[in-house]
Amino acid sequence: MLQTHERPARKHDAGFTLIEIAIVLVIMGLLLSGVLRGQELIKNARVRNLIQQMDGMKAAYFGFLDRFRALPGDYVAATTNISSIAATAVCNNGNGDGNGQIVVAGNENILAWEHMSRAGFIGGAYTCAALFTVTSAPVNPFGQYLNVSYDASYAGTAPQIRHNMKTGGQIPSDILAEVDRKIDDGNATQGSFRAQLGGGVSATAADCYSVAGVWATSPVGSNCGGAVMFY
Repeated sequence: MLQTHERPARKHDAGFTLIEIAIVLVIMGLLLSGVLRGQELIKNARVRNLIQQMDGMKAAYFGFLDRFRALPGDYVAATTNISSIAATAVCNNGNGDGNGQIVVAGNENILAWEHMSRAGFIGGAYTCAALFTVTSAPVNPFGQYLNVSYDASYAGTAPQIRHNMKTGGQIPSDILAEVDRKIDDGNATQGSFRAQLGGGVSATAADCYSVAGVWATSPVGSNCGGAVMFY
């Protein structure tokens, strides 16, 4: 009797079906979309935070001016009319010179924060010092010091010397571009919000904005700052 030998069944190589591949692509797309959405939310939060901080400080500046009929940091009778002002020697013993300008001389630009905080216009209790520190001035959301002063350290053609508040550096230029679009004209060299010059920001202006005033977005400048004009 002849024996017949049956061939063993072939094992087919396992592989992905079209449906399985489609499911994987959908999942990857959802993950990528979630990451991008998260980055957008973080960026928007930083923009809102920066705008709220600037609005608050600007309101404090004009509130102080309205109450005392003098500028913070320049107020000649601060120690008389505001309690707890420290008589710091490097800050003109707590008083400004009363010339209507917040200047670096006498560290009036740092003393301004003590005047506004002790008068209750901003949170915290800052004490003037010869240098910016976390106890002498507030910081932006990126850890750099705010600075209000009478100068022309901001972008623009032949900028006039005027009072302005600088945001401080280490702010990405695309964040500043969005801030500018929301509160002003979107131009880094014009309007009431402009690019900051000096004060620790990138020494090369092109890292942050172009001659035409376009904020850098590709590539993004990492160490930029803005300046709010006080007209």
